[in-house]
Amino acid sequence: MMNSPNWWLLVGFLSLAMVSLGERDRDGEILLEFRESLANHSSLSNWDASTSPCNGDKANWVGLICVEGEIWGLQLENMGLQGNVNVEILEALPMLRTLSLMNNNLQGAMFNVGKLGALKALYLSDNRFTGEIPDDAFQGMGSLKKVLLANNGFTGKIPSSLTVLPKLSMLRLEGNQFVGPIPDFKQSLKVASFANNRLEGPIPASLSHLGATMFSALQTAESLPLGVSEFIMLYIYDAMQCNAGNKNLCGKPLQACSSSASPMRMPKSHTFSSAPNPQDKTPTALILALILICVVLLVIIIPALVLVFLSPRNQNPQTSQGTNAVESKERKAVKSLENGKLSFLKDDDTSRRFDLQDLLRASAEVLGSGSFAASYKVVMVMYDDPVVVKRHKQLNNEGKEDFDVHMRRLGRLNHQNLLPLVAYHYMKGEKLLVSNYIENGSLATHLHGNNKPSLEWETRLKIIKGVARGLSYLHKELPTLTLPHGNLKSSNVLLDDNFNPLLCDYGLTPMINPEQVHLFITAYKSPEYALKGGISRKTDVWCLGILILELLTGKFPENYVNKTSLATWVTEMVKEKKSNQVFDKDMLGAKAKKIGMMNLLKIGLSCCQEDLNVRPELNQVVQEIQQLNDADDDQVNSNILQC
Repeated sequence: MMNSPNWWLLVGFLSLAMVSLGERDRDGEILLEFRESLANHSSLSNWDASTSPCNGDKANWVGLICVEGEIWGLQLENMGLQGNVNVEILEALPMLRTLSLMNNNLQGAMFNVGKLGALKALYLSDNRFTGEIPDDAFQGMGSLKKVLLANNGFTGKIPSSLTVLPKLSMLRLEGNQFVGPIPDFKQSLKVASFANNRLEGPIPASLSHLGATMFSALQTAESLPLGVSEFIMLYIYDAMQCNAGNKNLCGKPLQACSSSASPMRMPKSHTFSSAPNPQDKTPTALILALILICVVLLVIIIPALVLVFLSPRNQNPQTSQGTNAVESKERKAVKSLENGKLSFLKDDDTSRRFDLQDLLRASAEVLGSGSFAASYKVVMVMYDDPVVVKRHKQLNNEGKEDFDVHMRRLGRLNHQNLLPLVAYHYMKGEKLLVSNYIENGSLATHLHGNNKPSLEWETRLKIIKGVARGLSYLHKELPTLTLPHGNLKSSNVLLDDNFNPLLCDYGLTPMINPEQVHLFITAYKSPEYALKGGISRKTDVWCLGILILELLTGKFPENYVNKTSLATWVTEMVKEKKSNQVFDKDMLGAKAKKIGMMNLLKIGLSCCQEDLNVRPELNQVVQEIQQLNDADDDQVNSNILQC
């Protein structure tokens, strides 16, 4: 009996299962070791050895991307992490494909990223990394598609090993201290940014298709927490532009190169490690003099501004009328701070009026910081209810007059499923948008957060009905906009205490530079933009469809970028008659409502049709959604859109 084939087969299965469990436990040990190697890791407190890091495609530990029980990526953004990255620990995770440590306080030299040879995406922007990156740092990383190193302190030349990565499509190096020429990239980069460095010489022909802002100085400061001194630093930084960056770059799309800037006569790079050259004395002295001037100005001006800003009364602005000098950029920035003018959008609501100084003096909590905006929860002494201030650095497509008109237009919108704009502040390189704070958070946090109870089916249906009504209202009230919303996603759907949805970040697409809008707006991930480079009013319908699928499956759409789209995955599961495996297993009350869920699933898939002629109009979709009734689940609605 003991020697029967079935017995040995069972032993084999048990052995494999034990090996698999051992590997999962080992992954947890590796992550815990990595956490302990970092400073200030309190945001990773739910990493607990008593639970497995992954449960299928769902992460039990915060900041993980899981695929079929394996750790596919680390997404540890905006967590206040400090210290050095010990890559030798992460090297033991064989399935690691994405490493995102953006918006932390990590420091030190560039770690040996080559040890993570299977990476597809590396996101290290907005940290404090310094030093030169070895020229061969990315050698052999044939799967690497996206590299984001922006807003650090990297120096030296751009590593040539980046130029031969066969799959590289996105590269962001802006806001560092890279020197020398931009190397000739062999790939056809879809997105690349080199602005705010110390690069020089001709721009390679392989990059000439990019916009000028990808090379010239960006007119913004790095993301800073909200506060008095920080805001003053921000505006002074923008106004003075001591580090204008890349002044000696030339060639398309910038100004044409002179004969002296040819590749054969490239100016020598100035680095701390280079040997002194007598011929470089004058340029070096000039650079040092400029740096010294900037430092002196900052040392003198900033303390004075802090005193002026904190004083209860500002000096009479008329005292300076006798001066004939042209008002400089920095003086205009300071004047804007002293005036503290916020433009309120509801003239009939005078219950809460405050100015910019009130915001700057208030206590603030960072809610999030990304490439499109940084968000802060601000509590002012005179009001109990907090507000949210969003600092936008990308809304620079229009001048002040046109921007004011557009904001007034958005301010007139009034719907129960829209989060109204309260006020705004205009600066040339920066815009502040103020709205009410919603305590219950976003749909994204309820779907994907580890500390939120699961949403039941009735609540999800209520949410998507409200989203559809709000989107329909935007399309009716903003008929001249191609994308009345444009950025519809779960993080831009807030939920009040009764789980009524409130759409936010709508109608901002026209204000974004057309050369950069595809980097920040959800609509530009649509198939029509990917295939044909264009968008339409039906693109908002596609965004709604993806949101419906995310709501039903509980899966984050971006987790499928490196494999297949969420819509494609759901379609394939339906074709294979595995529809029951699509729905979020944590959805309460789902078993009794299968028909209603299937009807909504069909609507979502129809919205995601790649062919615009087949994709339905928004009013048709909204009508079908509103007809869904969670109490009537005894028959399939024959009018439901076909997939």
